[in-house]
Amino acid sequence: MNTTLESYYLSKPEPYQSCLLALKDIILRANPGICHERKFQIPFFTYKNKKLGYLWLNQKKLMLGFCLDKSLQEAIAGIKPKDKYESFRIDPNADLPMEIIMEKLTYYLGRIDEGL
Repeated sequence: MNTTLESYYLSKPEPYQSCLLALKDIILRANPGICHERKFQIPFFTYKNKKLGYLWLNQKKLMLGFCLDKSLQEAIAGIKPKDKYESFRIDPNADLPMEIIMEKLTYYLGRIDEGL
């Protein structure tokens, strides 16, 4: 992990830091092809050069987001495609919703695999 990414995680107070690090590990372990970088000042994940998801801590709200890259969406004449995002809040003091996280990861990884 590069130092700017590492410093992002290490700069966050507990319990957010531990939760962010756990989420990062879960996402990276889901598929060896997932890449981890810092984009838009937050940890961002890509897969096969397509946007996959992100982690975002905004004040006291910890969000896990997923992205459907515009290049994977059906082209509609006259409409400029945009990336579609969905996110949900993670409670750093509760157990991680593993079933939802894995379901979303599987869905978005599958969409990327189908689209290539």
